[in-house]
Amino acid sequence: MATYLVTGSNRGIGLEYCRQLKERGDEVIATCRSSSSELEALKVRIESGIDVSSGASVLRLKKNLKETPIDVMIQNAGIAEFNSLENLDPESILRQFQVNALSPLCFTKAFISNLRKGSKVVLMTSRMGSIDDNTSGGSYGYRMSKVSLCMAGKSLSIDLKSSEISVGILHPGLVSTRMTGFTSNGITTQESVRGLLERIDSLTLENSGTFWHSNGQILPW
Repeated sequence: MATYLVTGSNRGIGLEYCRQLKERGDEVIATCRSSSSELEALKVRIESGIDVSSGASVLRLKKNLKETPIDVMIQNAGIAEFNSLENLDPESILRQFQVNALSPLCFTKAFISNLRKGSKVVLMTSRMGSIDDNTSGGSYGYRMSKVSLCMAGKSLSIDLKSSEISVGILHPGLVSTRMTGFTSNGITTQESVRGLLERIDSLTLENSGTFWHSNGQILPW
């Protein structure tokens, strides 16, 4: 049995992570800005009122957890706001950088002492963070923030290797959630998380820092 910390856990992919981890017998620490009835029904440890972009909030969580060992840290919290070339919004772009890229890096730094030999850090990014795969343009803030998150993950995989901590950079697939407008073209959260957990379970120091699709495909940078 391992201890997983999941950010952004009150709905969507984060909630499904908590559900599947609980079902297979792992310990779950679920963090979120505000809880939900669905999350509370899982009977996992919930740390609500946690905003990953707030330093004070992260420090409060650090105080609550004390020295609780974390085997796998899944950084799932994120936002998506549309920014076209015709309607650029610099504040929106900066907000997405803050939440999607800088906050996961700072969060990891804050909880280094809770990680140990064999621990794993998982960054939930997006295929939209692939420069090579960008064939449709637009979405400037989201794309740019996810590229930055991928780069942070690659650097973390190098810097944490000596501590024997591996880093997964994962794309969930196109998933039907509120963030994607419940697109009819998307897969379910159940299918996505099953694949994501397979990638996490197979994460080692040897493949640390790889950009994976939930289906096992290695994605281009």
